[in-house]
Amino acid sequence: MNQPLILIVEDDKAVRNLIAATLDTQDYRYLTAGTGEQGLQEATLRQPDIVLLDLGLPDGDGVSIIRRIRTWSLMPIIVISARSEDRDKIEALDAGADDYLTKPFSVEELLARVRVTLRRLRYIQNQNAESPIFTNGELTVDYSSGCVYLRGQELHLTPSEYKLLCLLARNVGKVLTHTAILKEIWGSTLDSDVASLRVFMTTLRKKLEKGPGSFQYIQTHVGVGYRMLRVEPSDEKRKAAPGEETHDAANQNGSFQP
Repeated sequence: MNQPLILIVEDDKAVRNLIAATLDTQDYRYLTAGTGEQGLQEATLRQPDIVLLDLGLPDGDGVSIIRRIRTWSLMPIIVISARSEDRDKIEALDAGADDYLTKPFSVEELLARVRVTLRRLRYIQNQNAESPIFTNGELTVDYSSGCVYLRGQELHLTPSEYKLLCLLARNVGKVLTHTAILKEIWGSTLDSDVASLRVFMTTLRKKLEKGPGSFQYIQTHVGVGYRMLRVEPSDEKRKAAPGEETHDAANQNGSFQP
């Protein structure tokens, strides 16, 4: 089986070489591009499995590259940028990026983000698009019946909670911004609706993450949005220790720092 092909779009040669060397340690195949247009050409011709994209490119803003790719492809895009403001993260994610890594970064975190993205990609590829059942750790969603089960016991969710859960489940591993969630669930993108979203998310979490020993399913990206984590039944690291809050684990792999 061929190793994943990863496209690096970065104008800084030192950073580009660092990323390439890091990918090389894991035997990932990679391509490099120093401009946005060159990156678009490589993405079109070579169809990489993942794009690692800088935002500050010499021939344009990386967000426009994301939007152009999204007109014809859903290939995963991980932004790697020195821009650390929430508004920059939100703009990139709303444009279609799958994840956001802030410079300076550790090579371990970069590889972790790549692994998470590849797991999500494999899951999507292996999942029958018409499958009526979604399973994640001890959680099961039966789309055909509209029922949700946790450890084999049916959960009683409100219609809004169920819609939120289904949206997160269908995008497992991907950060969804407040704007994207509001638009999908309620057809609104008003800032005033974010408070209501937080309330619904809190009640949903209470039903999914019942105390110590429960898996953490939903991860908060402070000021940005939410992500459903991919959980394996044997993954003890995803369980909360006694007395530990499960819903704001902001320092797990794949999370943004507040």
